[in-house]
Amino acid sequence: MSIVGLNVMEIAEKIIDGYRLSRKDDLSILITAPLEDLEKAAGKIQEKYRQNTVELCTIINGKSGRCPENCKYCAQSAHHKTACDVYDFLPKDQIVAEAQANEAAGVNRCAIVTAGRSLTGADFEKALECYKEMRATTKLGLCASMGLITPEQFQRLKAVGVTRYHNNIETSRRNFPNICTTHTFDQKIATIKAAQAAGLTVCSGGILGMGETFEDRIDMALELSELGIKSIPINFLIPIPGTPLENQEQISSDDAMRSIAIFRFINPEANVRLAAGRKVLPGFGSLAFKSGASATITGDMLTTSGTTIKGDLEILAQNGQINKK
Repeated sequence: MSIVGLNVMEIAEKIIDGYRLSRKDDLSILITAPLEDLEKAAGKIQEKYRQNTVELCTIINGKSGRCPENCKYCAQSAHHKTACDVYDFLPKDQIVAEAQANEAAGVNRCAIVTAGRSLTGADFEKALECYKEMRATTKLGLCASMGLITPEQFQRLKAVGVTRYHNNIETSRRNFPNICTTHTFDQKIATIKAAQAAGLTVCSGGILGMGETFEDRIDMALELSELGIKSIPINFLIPIPGTPLENQEQISSDDAMRSIAIFRFINPEANVRLAAGRKVLPGFGSLAFKSGASATITGDMLTTSGTTIKGDLEILAQNGQINKK
């Protein structure tokens, strides 16, 4: 079976019938096809595999700043001089209360996210206690994002109710050394596989607009497909003063929408999740929810500035879409 000579809607129909795009396919049509056609075709794939639902999740920044990694986009890196908040692991009562408030507002999943190469020692024990309490007092799906942790730590997270681990690959393998040199792309992959081996699903995506090409974005989407990733957060770089990418030109709305559609074509069954930088999208993502995106990180915080849970629920109501419980 081949996609040679097909237009994007015909390719979408093949995907709906079970075909999966891979590295053996010429995927240049995803870059050159008229954007409106690509959006409509991605919407058809989304309708098939994600129906009319959008999953809302939120994050709690459990520990902020002083990260030893040198990721060029990140305000929390100790290598950069930014105005980010710096604090140690938050008190359990504060984290649990925030999770409960998010659930009451309509969120489906919640993650504790921590700055640093990996969460270890007393801080990791504190996180486990938070998850125990969150599991006992909410019905939220529990997620964690704590860096390059060990297989034993994954088992302990699972034991207290965590079902999903977040670890972005960030960009393509080719472009990764241009973005970070304190850890490697292969270390990212190893962490993802360790989480999966422990029985956790994985949330992994990256940041677009860091100087990569569309070919890099396709390669990244293929890598995630090969890893079997079920939740793919797509961030759009908002250049932060004090970081090496502070003067990076922001991705255009059209390129952002094309990228979302590309990730849907290559990962038809995954939740393609809007994350940081949604303000570059038409209507803060309203159109994207019909053109490939089936989930979002929500809440008015650093990564999603300008969006709120209430506002996202209003967008879904206007779209005739359902908040997935």
